Amino acid sequence: MSAYGSFIHRNGPNRREVLRAGSLGLLGLGWPQLLQSHVRAEAAGESTFGRAKSCILLFMWGGPAHQDTWDLKPEAPVEIRGEFKPIATRVPGIQICEHLPLLAQRADRLAIVRSLTHTNVDHLTATHYLLTGQPPPAGSDLANDWPHVGSVLARLGRGVGPLPPFVSMRPKPHAENDVPRFVEQSHGQFAGWLGQSYNPLTIDADPSHADYHVGDFALPPEISLARLDDRRELLHKVNQQLRRLERNSPAMDQYYRRAFELLSSAAGGSAFKLDQEPDAVRDRYGRHPHGQSVLQARRLIERGVPLVTVYWPSEGIKNVSVYWDTHSRNFVDLKQRLMPPADQAFSALLDDLDVRGLLDETLVVWAGEFGRTPRVGQRNSDAGAGADGRDHWPGCFSAVLAGGGIRGGQVYGASDRYAAYPSADAVAPLDLIATVYHLLGVPPELALEDQQGRPLVVCPGTPIRALFA
Repeated sequence: MSAYGSFIHRNGPNRREVLRAGSLGLLGLGWPQLLQSHVRAEAAGESTFGRAKSCILLFMWGGPAHQDTWDLKPEAPVEIRGEFKPIATRVPGIQICEHLPLLAQRADRLAIVRSLTHTNVDHLTATHYLLTGQPPPAGSDLANDWPHVGSVLARLGRGVGPLPPFVSMRPKPHAENDVPRFVEQSHGQFAGWLGQSYNPLTIDADPSHADYHVGDFALPPEISLARLDDRRELLHKVNQQLRRLERNSPAMDQYYRRAFELLSSAAGGSAFKLDQEPDAVRDRYGRHPHGQSVLQARRLIERGVPLVTVYWPSEGIKNVSVYWDTHSRNFVDLKQRLMPPADQAFSALLDDLDVRGLLDETLVVWAGEFGRTPRVGQRNSDAGAGADGRDHWPGCFSAVLAGGGIRGGQVYGASDRYAAYPSADAVAPLDLIATVYHLLGVPPELALEDQQGRPLVVCPGTPIRALFA
């Protein structure tokens, strides 16, 4: 159980949660509101509130072509439907792309949302919608962003043990050919106005490399555990003096504590040792940057990390569209470069979580910042599209959820015959993220203070209750 914990259970708050409630007022949510949220959830029969203890967000940077993956239109003209064919899934009546065969056999665990929509065609700002729920603020300063879901969980004290409460996997297999502006400047990745103390541990190392390691989480040989304890005690005394002078924050002190615990904890350091996994497991996820990043995410959540975001890696291929940003070679890249590893890793994760008894308490979300144009070669942004590509399209796109209180084997919402706009049950990003918060046990009225002390409601959206188990 974390410091904030999964504070609502189907049988009501437990004794430990009651004792902790007195400190929740500092977080913008006192015991009366907490109890009220629980009562309302019970009255509404919402046994899914707080079902998920953790979340893995698989973020497909670049914007996947929804009509070529989850929402095919086989009856549309060829310039709309493209080259791919739909295949039957394990659930009668649900079809997805032929190049997602493994996920087709696991569709009974998936809830496919085909009616997401917003209006932003810019990669750098559209990401903000899907990572925070909120429209992106004006300007380029990431410090003004709304906080990522993981930062909110970190602010609420979620997490067990020494590991950071929020981790982002952003592997850069070929940094020399990467697109650093896209990686470093996409909005919504960090804590924004909550402050840098709640930023994620960001891992840019490629976990598929043999020499993969994350920082210096092992004690240097010249420093014993006793000496480390002495340093911890000295730092504690210094921080006490600094706080008296209002030069430091309790939140930062918490991070120093976690850092010392991580250095002295075998469990913390071993979380990043993927070579401890059997070869067969690593093979199932795929020996590629995305597959091993997803495996790393599983190792982190089973050790108490509440949220891990796995961003799609840049393969660093020059003169070819990178990420899922298929302005050219849409069908070649989807078929050869993108869908096979995505299909493999997502499927392995579902199986692995299920076998380990973690799927019911782990929410998995697969999404990108927008979709692609209905017509192949259609121009909808400054980047445009080649004759064999699709441009940016936020008017309608898809996301997929599984585990953690989600009822699988369903499709929610629908797009029109050209996959251009929602034709039923349109979903705003704010409502998708409200669904995530609901399953993670974060009440809709939660307000947190920004750096100026102003209370802001984190996510005033409406959860999509039809998705719940």
